[in-house]
Amino acid sequence: MSTTDRPQSITSPPKHVEREKTDGMLRHTRLANEPRRYLEKREELRLAEMEMFRNIERVAALRRALPAGAEVADYVFQEGPRDLNAGDDPIAPVRLSELFTEPGRGLIIYHFMYGKRQTTACPMCTMWIDAFNGAAPHLAQNVDFAIVAAADPATLRAHARQRGWNNLRLLSAGDSTFKYDFRSENAEGSQDSALSVFTRDADGTLRHFYTTHPWLDDEMNERGIDLLQPVYNLLDLTPQGRGSWYASLAYGTFVDWP
Repeated sequence: MSTTDRPQSITSPPKHVEREKTDGMLRHTRLANEPRRYLEKREELRLAEMEMFRNIERVAALRRALPAGAEVADYVFQEGPRDLNAGDDPIAPVRLSELFTEPGRGLIIYHFMYGKRQTTACPMCTMWIDAFNGAAPHLAQNVDFAIVAAADPATLRAHARQRGWNNLRLLSAGDSTFKYDFRSENAEGSQDSALSVFTRDADGTLRHFYTTHPWLDDEMNERGIDLLQPVYNLLDLTPQGRGSWYASLAYGTFVDWP
């Protein structure tokens, strides 16, 4: 390595571990044998990643700045015992307004593709909800969160029990038009996934804030909720990428690493 190639220390704080650059290129490792071509392309990627994160924040700012949305009905859902392992009775009605636990908190609802014409739980939705279940203790510090499916409470809870979804509120849409109104169901009972956010005004008015679907456009299908899925984001870090892989219920919830 020539003198000009030697890493130069970066002193601007804050950092837990010192950072270095070689000819303006950030060094992510201390490997002395990294090829120059690799460093150049990695720097190009770093700058692209920075721009991506800036754009993500720009989009998030646009989302936060949305004006007040439509007033919505106080939908009635069906819910079993909070303890998933305590059986499925009694089944109690719970209103949308009752899902808000504190003033000023948003409410996020994931529309699960399960029930009516979707007689088998969607494997992709299941993967998303697996991640939500793990994140739930962190989410609960900031927002309220629930899963809503067209399936009846016992059917929904049986699948949740198999997956170990002990941290989530699991609701059946019952006879409500909730999933139809937010386009995660059609008139024939076909299901789709979606994610909706609701707010509650100081006077108790319930409002729709935001809904998104996997489909954003013919050229952007199945990617609309990608940022919520760690599995695909992790696969995207590898040389193989995500490819055409889809989740399956067949491999269950246990991993026996070789």
